[in-house]
Amino acid sequence: MLKSFLRKALLGVAIAALPLAAMQGPAVAASTMKLASATINDVQHEWQKVFARELAERVGDEVKTEIYPASQLGPIPRMAEGVLLGTIEAFTTPTSFMTNVDPRFQAFDVPGLFKTPEDVDRAIHDADYRDHLETMFLDKGLRVIGAIYNSPTVVFTMEPVTSLADMQGLKIRTFASPMQVKPMEQLGASALPLALSEVVPQLENGGLDGLLVGMPILTAFKFYDIGKNITDLRFAEIVSVTVVNEAWFQSQSDEVKTAIIEAGRAAETEVFPWGVENVERTYKIWSDNGGTINQLSDEEQAKMEEDFAALATSLVDADPAVKAEYEKLKALVDAGGKE
Repeated sequence: MLKSFLRKALLGVAIAALPLAAMQGPAVAASTMKLASATINDVQHEWQKVFARELAERVGDEVKTEIYPASQLGPIPRMAEGVLLGTIEAFTTPTSFMTNVDPRFQAFDVPGLFKTPEDVDRAIHDADYRDHLETMFLDKGLRVIGAIYNSPTVVFTMEPVTSLADMQGLKIRTFASPMQVKPMEQLGASALPLALSEVVPQLENGGLDGLLVGMPILTAFKFYDIGKNITDLRFAEIVSVTVVNEAWFQSQSDEVKTAIIEAGRAAETEVFPWGVENVERTYKIWSDNGGTINQLSDEEQAKMEEDFAALATSLVDADPAVKAEYEKLKALVDAGGKE
């Protein structure tokens, strides 16, 4: 009797609670936003940290950000695949590593297009172009929520390279963009597109002689413990973007979507001077750790840039979509030079 009475009493409490639960509605779980990259302690990582802070200031704990630097979520191709599939919400990377997703990413890598950090900053923050940039890859299921100046291009080599002839026959890791592969081939090197996580073992076993890279990566990963030589080619300025899975983005509330866009732009503004200063710091760190910074002669630098410009023209002209994007960017750079 007592057990029967207790069961009926508990059932009555449960039934009485139903209207209240219905009025309150289901609890809304915080959305998780994983931010992945292959690097650490560089401008990409810094942008992610500032973005997470800016987003939290706007929406509190409605979105939980998780930062995974240094290829913690896999090598670059897997992270790119993850953001396309939606298993990773956001991926920060040089544009070169997204060219297999959409060839228009090549436009940012054209040798000689950007000559200074200010060229990059001016172009990607032009109001009209910025709206275009954020939405230009929606047909691939990706939205750009961040774009930042990364660093100039240098080449790390196990042996000193002080002339163009020294590049002949070297096996050089490049980014996946034709705008890096073809220039190295033009210099007589073998270009090998590899994820950053694969580079050190290849250098140590002789599978690589060097790599094209942004200077901050060399110091963040202490490449001066592996070799001591860089050649400051500076034929291109690296641009990094953060792409977010569009289906995930659209699943968020209007408030969150607006906050993500605003947080991405705010992070860029704060991080740009940090990134420029960080590049300068890394040159000093390299020298302080026994590294050597080599340069081509003025004559060879000029010849390389001239040859690369001709090569770039042929590569750009081969794809109308890449050419159209390149011309938009070049017009902005040229306009800035006339100010």
